[in-house]
Amino acid sequence: MSLIPAVVTAAAEDGYDLAFTPSDGVLVLLGFTMVLTFMALIMTRRLTPMVALIIVPTIFGLFAGAGLGIGDMVIDAIKSMAPTAALLMFAIMYFGIMIDVGLFDPLIRVITRVLGDDPAKVVLGTAILAGAVSLDGDGSTTFIITTSAMLPIYLRLGMSPVVLTCVAGLMNGTLNIVPWGGPTVRAASALGLQPTDIFVPMLPSLATGLVIALAFAWFLGLGERRRLGGSIDSSRLDGQRREGLFAAPRIVRGAEPKPGAAATLRTGNVVTVRGARSAVAAADLVSATDTAMADTMLDPHRPTLRPKLIWFNLVLTVAVMVLLVLDLFPLAIVFMVGAAIALIVNFPKLKGQADEIVAHAPSIVGVVSMVLAAGVLVGVLNGTGMVTAMASWITSVIPASLGPFLAVITGVLSIPFTFFMSNDAFYFGILPVLAESASHFGIEPVEMARASITGQPVHLQSPLVPAILLLVSLANVNLGDHHKKVLWRATVVSIAMLAVGVLVGVIPFAA
Repeated sequence: MSLIPAVVTAAAEDGYDLAFTPSDGVLVLLGFTMVLTFMALIMTRRLTPMVALIIVPTIFGLFAGAGLGIGDMVIDAIKSMAPTAALLMFAIMYFGIMIDVGLFDPLIRVITRVLGDDPAKVVLGTAILAGAVSLDGDGSTTFIITTSAMLPIYLRLGMSPVVLTCVAGLMNGTLNIVPWGGPTVRAASALGLQPTDIFVPMLPSLATGLVIALAFAWFLGLGERRRLGGSIDSSRLDGQRREGLFAAPRIVRGAEPKPGAAATLRTGNVVTVRGARSAVAAADLVSATDTAMADTMLDPHRPTLRPKLIWFNLVLTVAVMVLLVLDLFPLAIVFMVGAAIALIVNFPKLKGQADEIVAHAPSIVGVVSMVLAAGVLVGVLNGTGMVTAMASWITSVIPASLGPFLAVITGVLSIPFTFFMSNDAFYFGILPVLAESASHFGIEPVEMARASITGQPVHLQSPLVPAILLLVSLANVNLGDHHKKVLWRATVVSIAMLAVGVLVGVIPFAA
């Protein structure tokens, strides 16, 4: 006898105009097939993520009986994602402006003096930076800051931006269980618990996850060091000095400025590097497709620099970050106002403001289009009842004999479940049902909640998470390439966190 009864699909009751109502079994098959098809298409580079997010759910939604109601499903989902799209749009613009005006130049010079030109140290430094910024609990902020600080270094060293996205995604996903983060709060709210009661006993698991993520970062860096071999020296670029590729050029009075390996601002998709015997084409250093942040390659002579305003920009940025942490206003309005103030102060003339907006338009369009396209997938999953049916099927096939192991089963299920569906769907839809069933076997709700958050390293890589779409867009990394490198590593981190939770006794293996 199944442990949990099947949940009846309620899509038609939500007011959607369904052409027909398929059985739960059909919805389960269509749901999993749709997700696997989407993953296969983007990982094999048959379709871009944006196109796949639109076309694949539309086709499967029609097969699921969405009919004329598919429009309402998608629009409802897009309405719910509009604040996120606005947040990402103005966050990209704000930090793009701050990079252009030179706010992060001193930080990157310090980082490169410490890390030097060693790819292994650069990747490890990326992980540490991403982990430190992740403590604010916001993935979008973490990825913007990490990418803006580290991507220019990767490009100039000829390192793969996929390594950057993998390391940043791993660290942010591991730290996503902090008590002020989304999943822990959701689990606590769904089960009527205190977030600290869930999080504090999981500190050994978190520490283990961070150590493994840092180890992965180090080995990825060693791989980049081997791949590049001896190409990171004067034979590759002239003008380097012992302190690194990116040291600010020394300007001698009366002499012509002699910059080191400094990339010029982007014109179209062309990036050249000065300081070599001859201009080096972008293809020799970076992907031919360029990157969304390559228009701010920290050229020490770029005309957008505002050195006299650096303290104002620093205070403004600190104020924005404080407001983000305090959560006094919606995040979107914080970045909207911040971007407007930054434009007015740094570019008081109308043409300067317009040029800045246009300069960052490619980054904005790439991110916002994917977020809105993800509304199609979310709308179809929810509107047709696929999510409900998939959750019901998984929970119903768990035999009663496995009841005492439900905490560990929940931890394992959280890995694919939180990847294929939103945190809201998992923590408010599935976790309470599992927790109620587990209570009959002496497993406390708080223990179920702890197990449920161990899948977050994998969850953060989901295409349903806007922050990861932001990360791959800023680095112009194909989502499929990111998944190839990060998913198995994130799975290892999740399983290790679950195992440590069991070993220290905060997650019961058998009631």
